[in-house]
Amino acid sequence: MLLVATYSQSARQTLRNVCTTYEECVVRRFGRAVLLCETELSAFLALRLREKHGTDVQIERTTPLNEFRKVPKSVRDAACAYENREHPSTSYSKFAVGTDHPSPDSMRDEEL
Repeated sequence: MLLVATYSQSARQTLRNVCTTYEECVVRRFGRAVLLCETELSAFLALRLREKHGTDVQIERTTPLNEFRKVPKSVRDAACAYENREHPSTSYSKFAVGTDHPSPDSMRDEEL
């Protein structure tokens, strides 16, 4: 997919117009940004936006996250356990103490 992010009001307006006109290219809209399907037409639209608005438009190529392939089981289990914790106000760093769940510090610099 292509992620197009806009940083000015005029670029956002052009992005809205593009999304309305070419709905078949839009995967998801986020206001100032949009995910476009990976087609030549989408690339054309994204490059046209950048040509018109310069550095007010950023284009990135993205790939969906397959959590079962890329994220360690310990991290998936920790996320599940944390969201099902008894006290919703407990921070993750306090929640992880004394458990087998990874600490925020241990996860911070680990690449996926």
